[in-house]
Amino acid sequence: MEFQMTKGLAHQDHEERARLLFGIALVSVVLWQTYIGSIILYPFTILATWFHEMGHGIGAIVTGSQFERLLIFPDGSGVAMSLRPSDGFRVTDAFIAASGPLGPAIAGALLIIASRSARATRIALLVLGGALVVSTVIWVRSLTGWIFLPAMGLGILGLALRGSDSWQRFGIQLLGVQACISVWRQFDYLFSAGGSIGGTPQRSDTGAIADLLLLPYWFWGAVISAMTMALLWWSFRIAFRR
Repeated sequence: MEFQMTKGLAHQDHEERARLLFGIALVSVVLWQTYIGSIILYPFTILATWFHEMGHGIGAIVTGSQFERLLIFPDGSGVAMSLRPSDGFRVTDAFIAASGPLGPAIAGALLIIASRSARATRIALLVLGGALVVSTVIWVRSLTGWIFLPAMGLGILGLALRGSDSWQRFGIQLLGVQACISVWRQFDYLFSAGGSIGGTPQRSDTGAIADLLLLPYWFWGAVISAMTMALLWWSFRIAFRR
């Protein structure tokens, strides 16, 4: 049975694989909007939060700020805390705010593109699995993160070291898709002025961008969604090009 499943994945038509991944993406987004679905997808919820908050953290590092710590709460929400100068540029703060929802889409697109070759797929899995483990040690300061992130990281590393080429390729594509769609895990957060993080009301990323760069939060939510869809489409075109 294991041989038959692996053989089936290896010979799966590119268009069929693309349709399968798009179907998984659509079902995941829909399920995330329901209570039962959020329970079923809980591990992917934690992964989506990690992608999002690491996007903020890396955005802070790139702009010269200090990424201090990352918290992931039991309800799946999270926050990345960074130290930034009080007299910093508004564009810099807007970039850090946008890095949360856009960073995962960029990373996800690169993961999907990596699936074009077996060597790149294995390297991408090693990098992602290692990043989950190392980031937990350096930045994560919450019990939920300590429990789930290293476990997922070790699982991904195991796939990179012991999995067949076909399962590695499907795994990196699935993880890439999950990273891209993580921006739509909470529509009410992306297209709102604020939300709840760890039970505490806070300004949403799009609300923060609107405060800094003008134009309403829903405009920035639409821009981020359009850019995410463009990245997903672009990565699929490259990954499944014959």
